[in-house]
Amino acid sequence: MSPKIADEEVRDALIEAAARLLAREGPKALTTRRLAAQVSTSTMALYTHFGSMEGLRRAVRTECFARLTGYFDSVPVTRDPVADLAALGWAYCFNAVANPQLYRAVFLEPPTDEEDVAVGRAAVQQPIDTVARCIQAGRFDPADPESLATQTWAAAHGMITGLLAHLLTLDEMTKHFSAMGRNLFVGFGDDPQKAQRSIKRAQRRMSDRAPAT
Repeated sequence: MSPKIADEEVRDALIEAAARLLAREGPKALTTRRLAAQVSTSTMALYTHFGSMEGLRRAVRTECFARLTGYFDSVPVTRDPVADLAALGWAYCFNAVANPQLYRAVFLEPPTDEEDVAVGRAAVQQPIDTVARCIQAGRFDPADPESLATQTWAAAHGMITGLLAHLLTLDEMTKHFSAMGRNLFVGFGDDPQKAQRSIKRAQRRMSDRAPAT
């Protein structure tokens, strides 16, 4: 194994270990000794790859949002913007299921600074743009796209939190997730039957992308 590959693996392992500690115990659990022990590397590795503990925390958030963006980017744009929005909701859910520690570490912990805030906002721009398309297509009533996208995100986040806390099974969350989406879309102004058709269309598109649990 070349030094370059080894270094990349150590960096990724440190990010995953930091996410686990943040998710389970909070920021105070992040110490160089604990991280080095979990990754079987030297304490200097953290400074080599990230410069500081703050740099590592920023890298955790950047990695989380990069993976989320990857899931969002895998959703193609179609002529049905409501189906696209529902598909983005499933992509958000799939990212959380596939990366639970990163999800907990980022979405249940505050950002370190304004740069972190900007990274997070950039990652959720695609759902905002898709809501705007729903409004332009006449499916949703005129409104602030960012507000509607925020409401959709908050509802999805609640479902995912229930799943990660084992208050909901995956089957239960799937059932409630679809019903929640229909209620939100109708509340935003969509026709109930059109909303249901779009949600089913999104489910068919995303059914083979669900991560293994």
